[in-house]
Amino acid sequence: MSDAEEVTLERLPELLKNDNAVKVAGIDVDGILRGKLMAKNNFLSIAEEGFGFCSVIFGWDMHDQTYFRELGISNKENGYRDVMAIPDLSSFRRIPWEKNVPFFLVSFHDPDTGASLSACPRSILKRTVGKLRKQGYGAMAGAEYEFYQFRAPKSHDGPERNSSSTATFLRDNPVNSLPPLTEGMFGYSITRPVHNQDYYYGIFDACAQFDCGIEGWHTESGPGVFEAALEFGEITAMADRASLFKLVVKSLGSKHGITPCFMAKPREGLPGNSGHMHVSIVDDAGKNLFYRGEEDPSPPYPDVRFLSDLGRHFLAGLIDGLPDIMPILAPNVNSYKRLVENFWAPVTVSWGLEHRAASIRLISPPTSSGKATRFEVRVPGADTNPHFVLAAILALGWRGIEKKMEISIPPLGKGEDVGGATDKGVRLAKSLKEATQRFMAKDSVAREVFGDGFVDHFGGTREHEVRLWDEAVTDWEIKRYIETV
Repeated sequence: MSDAEEVTLERLPELLKNDNAVKVAGIDVDGILRGKLMAKNNFLSIAEEGFGFCSVIFGWDMHDQTYFRELGISNKENGYRDVMAIPDLSSFRRIPWEKNVPFFLVSFHDPDTGASLSACPRSILKRTVGKLRKQGYGAMAGAEYEFYQFRAPKSHDGPERNSSSTATFLRDNPVNSLPPLTEGMFGYSITRPVHNQDYYYGIFDACAQFDCGIEGWHTESGPGVFEAALEFGEITAMADRASLFKLVVKSLGSKHGITPCFMAKPREGLPGNSGHMHVSIVDDAGKNLFYRGEEDPSPPYPDVRFLSDLGRHFLAGLIDGLPDIMPILAPNVNSYKRLVENFWAPVTVSWGLEHRAASIRLISPPTSSGKATRFEVRVPGADTNPHFVLAAILALGWRGIEKKMEISIPPLGKGEDVGGATDKGVRLAKSLKEATQRFMAKDSVAREVFGDGFVDHFGGTREHEVRLWDEAVTDWEIKRYIETV
């Protein structure tokens, strides 16, 4: 919201005078919005101090199954007690596809101490940004999401089902029975969106109305794949908008009988869904501090000749810490099916000027304007939690600045092989199990920048995912072994 529209406690009654209900939601560790509808008078009574919200959303997984190993925030011993949910009045929006009902995001706090909850996604990003603000800095960010879209299968009577029936259909049918929104590969098509224009333009318009506006919106290479580049902005607001973008897409998809899919790798043999993040640091006046201003006549590498010393330290921090925060950038078992060679996804710790095969793409002059100088981290998939991803990128880069770290590997050359470990960068984890073990190690960079509370909780949730996978019997196994072994 603009300053002129700033929401205060005093303005709330007038702002909501024609409403009888308010919708609120917080974000869990999987990036899923969890919330409810509240009577307006109830909301007004708790808007300042907050309200109790069952902590179990930090004690169960994305399918509401409690974790195998109970974690500190929510467990049997504390009775799955409430945590405090405090509305963020600055997050006010109206939901255009739900009769313009007022909407607020909440952040979660410890009921005993009042401190922000260690695993609350919005809080961990704000804590990270707070470290910069103490030094007079701020951060800007952008997000890009690719996602597949499938049509809900038709019922026996003929009409398409609502997409909420898709899960039921998939229990009884092969995954590949779900047809894509459009067939074939046609990136940047200006004709394909016409086939579903009410849905396509509906998402663009709803995002603008819901304050998670789209800068660029096009088909990507893959059957039924779209890509959205969200409007660049202040990093904490950007993370909120990235989460809310998925809400828009899923909500409108359900109205059109379409199932959007943000899985990192929905289809074997096709490119996966990326969730690239762009980050820069600015001063109080909004000046980009990654831009050097004038070309460095003797840079350590030509790629960084327009990158400031602060930007070089930031890059060094990313390079050093990237392997230790992989469960944040690739949080699910399926995430690692995307991070394989030859599919336009980075698999090593690598960087380079305008290099789309690298983990970290430097965007700076001479190929862009100085004020647009930034890093694009290309490891994350569309299945990530944007608050965690942006917090991790910022925390690693800030650590590099504080320690005045130097860039430890040369840039990736154009056309250079990025498969496997090389002298220019180690191979990133190949599985969630491997990534989680490194993330939770006693000496991990993740513990240094985020603390034990967050690492133990989030790492525990990833161990839960790994155990579920280890115990699963897949269709591939059945097809391969049922008759032959």
